[in-house]
Amino acid sequence: MTFDVWAPRASRVRLSLGDEVVAMSPTSGGWWTPAEEPGPVPDGTAYGYLLDDDPVPLPDPRSRRQPDGVHERSATFDPGGFAWTDQGWTGRQLAGATVYELHVGTFTPAGTLDGVAERLDHLASLGVGFVELMPVNAFNGVHNWGYDGVLWSAVHEPYGGPAAYQRLVDACHRAGIGVIQDVVYNHLGPSGNYLPRFGPYLKEGRNTWGDLVNLDEEGSAEVRRLILDNALMWLRDFHVDGLRLDAVHALADTSDMHLLEELACEVEALSTHLNRPLALIAESDLNDTRMVTPREGGGYGLDAQWSDDFHHAVHSALTGETEGYYADFAPLGALEKVLNRGFLHDGTYSSFRGRPHGRPVDTEHMPAWRLVVCAQNHDQIGNRARGDRTAEHLDPSLLLCAALLTLGSPFTPMLFQGEEWAASTPFAFFTSHPEPELAVATAEGRLAEFERMGWNPEEVLDPQDPATYQRSVLQWEEAATGQHAQVLAGYQRLAALRREHPELTDPRFGHATVDEAEGRLTLHRGRLAIRLNLGEQEWPVPAVEVLFSTTESVPVGPARSEVLLPPGAGVMTSD
Repeated sequence: MTFDVWAPRASRVRLSLGDEVVAMSPTSGGWWTPAEEPGPVPDGTAYGYLLDDDPVPLPDPRSRRQPDGVHERSATFDPGGFAWTDQGWTGRQLAGATVYELHVGTFTPAGTLDGVAERLDHLASLGVGFVELMPVNAFNGVHNWGYDGVLWSAVHEPYGGPAAYQRLVDACHRAGIGVIQDVVYNHLGPSGNYLPRFGPYLKEGRNTWGDLVNLDEEGSAEVRRLILDNALMWLRDFHVDGLRLDAVHALADTSDMHLLEELACEVEALSTHLNRPLALIAESDLNDTRMVTPREGGGYGLDAQWSDDFHHAVHSALTGETEGYYADFAPLGALEKVLNRGFLHDGTYSSFRGRPHGRPVDTEHMPAWRLVVCAQNHDQIGNRARGDRTAEHLDPSLLLCAALLTLGSPFTPMLFQGEEWAASTPFAFFTSHPEPELAVATAEGRLAEFERMGWNPEEVLDPQDPATYQRSVLQWEEAATGQHAQVLAGYQRLAALRREHPELTDPRFGHATVDEAEGRLTLHRGRLAIRLNLGEQEWPVPAVEVLFSTTESVPVGPARSEVLLPPGAGVMTSD
């Protein structure tokens, strides 16, 4: 490997390599290179950089491995040393696929990447096309959601490090499952971020989570190059199939070519070279599909983006919650509009924001699969006071109504770990900051956030309490018992229907209608119809055959001409 480093703010740089200190010489553009090239360096050799007269070596900004934590020296890692077995993997397209989001540390009791690999048969039974890993890059502490990472290219060591990551991707491809990696380029975590010591990685200003990354000021070319190279690293060296880009609305970039467009260009070139599809999915709060509009049409050219409006509409319809950002989603008509138009707020007034929000979706030309939707995800569960799931509030029939909408909608469905069996475990926000001041600041920030949602601050779990993390670890044994098994069977049945009926993966938007007074919703997908009865009276619905039912009172199978759908239930029928 090369030990060159970009450190324009340093007047002297030395390489701490193993037990030696090697002088470095400045080259052009703020780069430094070893004055004498080191000989062969064994994999796993510790190294770091001594800036100016500081006697403490800092980790490499491009570190591939941090075996002793983010404050210690990096370790060499050769990504080409792994014996891949996925030579026959040609990738898979996002269109028509189901995504499954998981957190490595809580998905299994082991809390490791190898632990995830042991559960791939379960994911295959759900028809999962892609597993989406919450951030795995290095962060301080042991337990964290991962969005406080500081070294973008190093896989968190307690998860197993980079070698375990390669093993997992290889195993996923053997199982026919692609991998999407959640990456965070809009800020850096508060502990272990030494990048400003090297160069102008940050600029004046802050977003919700921290200091702004320098994407458009002096020195930004090298900062952007670090981000682009990191993205290509996951896709090339770790054989990842796509990236989920965290909170792209927080990327402050006034450059002639926005970072997202530049990223889309480079990923498209790599995809062509590798001869397999590579996906870029944006998490965006803007409700603006210019994110996924092709570059020749004036967009950034990403492949897909999240639609939180779908979640809010489904959640409000099934739970009755109308506090905070759910306020505008109270009428059942909000769900109708989201199913038909993609967003509720497409230029309409948002009471939570206090202003108009969003832009209309071109449903005539944009395929619906470009919107990734869910009934649950890490944010919508974990950002609740107790991290409580909808399984705590809804019966199995209503939980399967949520699944029916998610997996039966025209959008790309995403499931969240444990959702498929109505897991009893919460998914709380947890941290393990070693610094007491960060622990206090995190807890106080949570309380302030929940005041705006109107939740009881006494219910907010302490993110630093180890029990908060432990409660969030999935209990796999419950999936085979009682109502958990009932819900799991429903998800597996819906997965089978998506494979059997092309109407359910048709990229065209569906047609939804509601009867607001009776609490009834109908979504047509070609010759199939999805109906939800959220009212108080039985609903006679037409049916030639019942393909799926959330309740045993409406059996699956041929029907005469109609069936009676009870309150709090849903069906998928062929009319």
